[in-house]
Amino acid sequence: MNVSRKERRVLDALAQGSRIVPVKDERGRIVETFCFTAEGWRLSLCTLELFQGLRRRKLIVSTNGGPYLISRLGLHALAGKPDR
Repeated sequence: MNVSRKERRVLDALAQGSRIVPVKDERGRIVETFCFTAEGWRLSLCTLELFQGLRRRKLIVSTNGGPYLISRLGLHALAGKPDR
């Protein structure tokens, strides 16, 4: 599976315990995302467009309305090639 460099970096952070927290508007649509690392730092690389691409390809999932985490498919895509 083709994963861009930015997507790979976000997936790598998610594999190490990070999470993506979406911000929704009054209609329930996601308008902004924040990616927090396991240490509590904010990862600015995760834009809304990148988030939507990862979600569309099912590389990240949310369970019971919680933060988005890496899926098994995301782990499989991450294990494909090392980051260069």
